[in-house]
Order: sequence, then C-alpha cells, then structure tokens
Amino acid sequence: MAQNQTPDSGGVSRRGLLKAGALAAAVAPAASWHRSAPNYPSRLAASDRERLRRPGSLPYPRLPAGTDTIRQIEHIVVVMMENHSYDNHLGMLRRRGADGFRLGRDGLPLASNPYPDGRIQHAFRMPTTCQLSGHPAQDWLASHTQYDGGRLDGFVASGSGPVSMGYWERADLPFYYSLASTFPIADRYFCSVLGQTYPNRRYLLAATSIGQVDDTLPAQTDYPAGGTIFDRLDAHGITWKDYYTNLATPELFPQLYLKNLGTKIVPIAGFFTDAAAGTLPGFCLAEPQYGTEDEENPQNIARGEAFAAKVINAVMAGPAWDRTLLIWTFDEHGGYYDHVPPPRAVPPDDIPPAAPAGQSAYDGFARYGFRVPCAIVSPWARPRYVSHRVFDHASICKLVETKWNLPAMTYRDANAADMLDLIDLRRPAFRRPPPLAAPLLDTDPGALACDASGPGVIPPPGSVTGPAAVRGG
Repeated sequence: MAQNQTPDSGGVSRRGLLKAGALAAAVAPAASWHRSAPNYPSRLAASDRERLRRPGSLPYPRLPAGTDTIRQIEHIVVVMMENHSYDNHLGMLRRRGADGFRLGRDGLPLASNPYPDGRIQHAFRMPTTCQLSGHPAQDWLASHTQYDGGRLDGFVASGSGPVSMGYWERADLPFYYSLASTFPIADRYFCSVLGQTYPNRRYLLAATSIGQVDDTLPAQTDYPAGGTIFDRLDAHGITWKDYYTNLATPELFPQLYLKNLGTKIVPIAGFFTDAAAGTLPGFCLAEPQYGTEDEENPQNIARGEAFAAKVINAVMAGPAWDRTLLIWTFDEHGGYYDHVPPPRAVPPDDIPPAAPAGQSAYDGFARYGFRVPCAIVSPWARPRYVSHRVFDHASICKLVETKWNLPAMTYRDANAADMLDLIDLRRPAFRRPPPLAAPLLDTDPGALACDASGPGVIPPPGSVTGPAAVRGG
C-alpha cells in the first residue's frame, strides 16, 4: 500500500492508482494464470480432505451462527502496519522464549546473506529510522528468491540489496519494544502470501487473495466466493467499521468499499471519538496515513510507531478497555530478512496464483509468507507469554469467527489457529492498563532529522566481509 514509487509499481504509486482508477471502472489484472501449483483442496488426497474443516462450517457446530462465545470481549481492533519482518523490528527483543536473532559473543546478530560474488552481508543496525527508496523488494519473484526453498539465502541477491539485512532495536522503536515486552507476542505469526501488500491484506478481509499475488489493480468485479469477514458480520447483525486515514483496505474489493463508504468505512477521527466514548464496533480496523505513517520504505518508521502508539493508547485509555482486544501486526515482510522459513499452509481454495507472466507458481498458496511482528493488547492478554503457534492473517478472521460462531469463508480460515492461546479469559491480568514507553517521535527532537539528511550509509562500514561461508541466523 505504498505511496512511494517502487520497482514493482513501474514508477507509479500503486495506492494512488487504486484510488484513482479501480473504483471507476473494471481493471483486469495483468497476469497470466498458472494451474500447476500443487495441493489445492480439490487435489488433496481424500484422507487429507477429511481432516480439513470446510468453508461454510461453524467453529461450534452445535451452536447457532452468530452466537457470542466470548462475552468478556466486546470489541476487536486491528492495527496492521506495512512491510517489516519479525527480525527487522523485533529480532533484538531480549524476551525469554521469543525467537529473534541468535547473537554472537559481541552481542550482535550472527545472521548474514551472500552477494552473488561471494561476499557476505552481515545483519546490521540501521543507521537511522529512515529507509531507502525502492529497496528492499517483496514482490512474488523476490520473495521466493529470498525463501530459496527454505535456505533463506536470497535476500541480498533478490534485488533487495544489503538493506534487507538491516534491523532496528529498542532505542529506535521504544514503544514497540515496550509493547512486545509487556503484552503477549506471537513469534510464529506469518503473513499469508510470499508476496506483496494487496494479496496479504485480502487475506485479512477474506482469507484468500482470489489468486492475486502482487499489487495489480483489483477489477471492479473481484469478489471472493465466500464473501468477506465484513459480510459474515453483517449477516448476523454484528457491528464493524474501517477507520481510514487516506485509503481503506476494503478498496481491495471495490464492491465492498462502495457499498459501505460513509457508513462503515469512515475517517480515522471517528476511531478516536468512538474509543474515548467506549462505543467502538464489534470489529474494526484503524488505518494509518499510507505514504507517511504506515512504515513502508522510504518512510521514517518513527512516524508509523507514533501512529500505532496513538491508536493503542486511545484503546487503553478508553472506558471500554476492560472488554477490548487489539491486534498489532504488519501486512508483510517488505523484503527485510527473517531467519524462520515459512511453513506449508492450507490453500484457501482452488484458485491458483496469478503469477506474473513467465514466473513460476512455486508452492502456490500452500505456503505462508515470512514472519511479521504480532502482539495482543487487552486486559485479558496473557502476561510474559510468547506463543509459538502458527498464525497468519486468516487467524484474525478465525478469531472473529470463533467469537461470534461465524461460518468459515475458505479452507484457510476454517483451519487456522484462532489466537486464543494469547489470552486468559478466567481473569484480566491487565485490569489497569500498564505503562508503556513513549514512541521515539515523542521523546527525541531529532527523530525526523533523517527525513532531510537521508537514511545514512547502507550498508555501514564493516558489515560486509570477503568471500566466506554464510553464518547461520
């Protein structure tokens, strides 16, 4: 959802194009269909199909659809930022049980990746909170090159360059590190697709991208056969809103966007008003200003952290805190390194990936994307807990479905983990909201200096060594 020009957008703002054209006329995706990807539900062995929950099935078959099964929680809020892997943002989190960077005796990460000429790029702390323009890359081809069959040695070589091995730490992201040190985190939360923003955000809404793997414009007629999570909520009279700043994720399904604009898709100011009044809907998204505070390159990540802090603090200070659950996460890895190979996943449907012409379908949608940060903020959150269960964006759909006993939309959400291990509904551990560190933007007058001076020298001196074997991450 970048506003900036990136290699995969042909020098044109992807989000700007979506805003300008996708809602005015049908735009067919410029991609060819590859039907060679294995393991779609209809092709699974009969024994495998029998083990899977099916689309349309209920989490609790003996209860009526729409039954509220988690009465302690009335409001589920999602804050989904842009384009950073777990290691890139939380790899230096020294929290017991959390799977971040493996450190050497010098306290620095051991992770590295090779250049095509044999030189080695070692992981390094980013010089500033600003990013490069156009790098790293996370398109379909680049993401699979980075994955490289699980070897994770293609980040630098994929076109992402040395910046892909950069990371930030607590001093750069004090609010995020405080949040991840206080509330439960999931260190096996993967994005849904080894690809870009649009397909991953479609999974947040519908547990499928309906074939999309890149940021091509959605056609006016694009709509998932199983509907979206908002349709499921509407069918049972459960309230929802998308609080947007300049662009709204439901635009990725134009019919959904046009139907609800102005009623359930409303400006972000309404979020803070509703949070202060304790009148947030049952389910909602709070969206940043894309292009300046969503954290995609070349933005200053301090602005994104400040936006997320504002949303989270508004929830914690509101009168409905005692019955709210907020999920903080990122849509995809943005091309930044992560040391955990994405595992296999249940494909959502029989729709193969619309891989760009000449590119492989790889594992299709039978594999997750890279890890991204994820934390649960709620009075019911489990303190000092790190979940190692595998989640993806469809798990957010599954949590919503589990709470209100809603029918699954696809095979992916039907069989996703529901994230309930991150909370304890017997008693609220955070009855009073815990104090969290202020975001960098609030405490450091120089946090925006790199907006003018640049992101610094990347890669920094000393971070590249001569031809040698790649050290493990």
